[in-house]
Amino acid sequence: MAERTERSGFRARFTDHIAAAVGTTKGLFLVSDGVPDGPFFRGLHVPAFVQQDGRYLAAVVDPRSGSTICTSDDGGATWREPVERPITFPTYASASLVQVWQLHADTSSATPVLYAGVQPAALFRSEDLGASFQLVRSLWDHPDRAGWRPGFGGLGLHTILTHPTRPGRLIVAVSSGGVYVSEDGAQSFEARNNGLEALGRPSPTADIRLCVHKLAIDARDPDVLWAQTHWGVHRSSDAGEHWEDVGRIGESFGLPSGFGFPIVTHPEEADTAYVFPLESDDFPFSANGDCAVYRTSDGGKRWEGVGRGLPRRNSYVSVLRDAFDVSTFPPFPLVLGTRAGDIFASADGGENWRRFIEHLPPVVCVRVLV
Repeated sequence: MAERTERSGFRARFTDHIAAAVGTTKGLFLVSDGVPDGPFFRGLHVPAFVQQDGRYLAAVVDPRSGSTICTSDDGGATWREPVERPITFPTYASASLVQVWQLHADTSSATPVLYAGVQPAALFRSEDLGASFQLVRSLWDHPDRAGWRPGFGGLGLHTILTHPTRPGRLIVAVSSGGVYVSEDGAQSFEARNNGLEALGRPSPTADIRLCVHKLAIDARDPDVLWAQTHWGVHRSSDAGEHWEDVGRIGESFGLPSGFGFPIVTHPEEADTAYVFPLESDDFPFSANGDCAVYRTSDGGKRWEGVGRGLPRRNSYVSVLRDAFDVSTFPPFPLVLGTRAGDIFASADGGENWRRFIEHLPPVVCVRVLV
């Protein structure tokens, strides 16, 4: 009993010292020592956040003036809004920026490169720490784009992944468009959707209109990709060339539902992924009223619901696609935020959770700070 108490006390102390950036529908909060500082950008939507070379960058959406990217060089103490918006569509694109969905720092590049995924679905690239961005025309001009259609949240490019040791590989996901991969540094892209499912109907041969909600990359084998889609959880062992449904809905040791938004992978353990199943698209809350994270450690052969400390019974909780993150440093804490404004953390791979912040505005983005 003493050992259990000691471990429980360690978890509580550890989660108190997690540092995280939490983007909400009404501002950004920076969490340190279990205390949220903010809100910064009070009353504004903050859907994306990233760290790059000691700088913080936050996507901010003002319903009056539009979407921009603000930066901080002093750990969030002060923020700078650019005089001119860093992301604008060129005139030939005949499009206007709605919002930034994703910010991603490419750590495999020899020089700092920052990517932004936006709505309408497009990819932008910056080589000056976010001061200016250029549209990646190879994806914008892709012939598939004419067949992309908005998902329920809009037509957005919401996931950007880069290979940690192969600088030319870039993976993006569009809702609803699917998975696209570049092997030549974004000079060209190809659809990699074989085995995924089309919007509105299962179709293992569909090439476009794939309602992918989020992608994650395996830390031990970067050719292994994971996808939470509108219909289920999928895994690819060949960088998206082929996908396999590994959700095992309705089976023993399967998921209670295929619907959900986030998916994250363990930073060191191979074939280990975490999802948060929701009931359905018309009732996007914790499946069966059970607020639980589901974990696999064998590539999706078995799933188990974990979450001691989460509100497990008669609890209708929703977690959005970017509101779940994991630290890259031991003991690799998991942090998730809910649309109810609660922040939970686990320091033991999801077995035990602690709510260490509550009553924030609806959470749309969580990033564990380094």
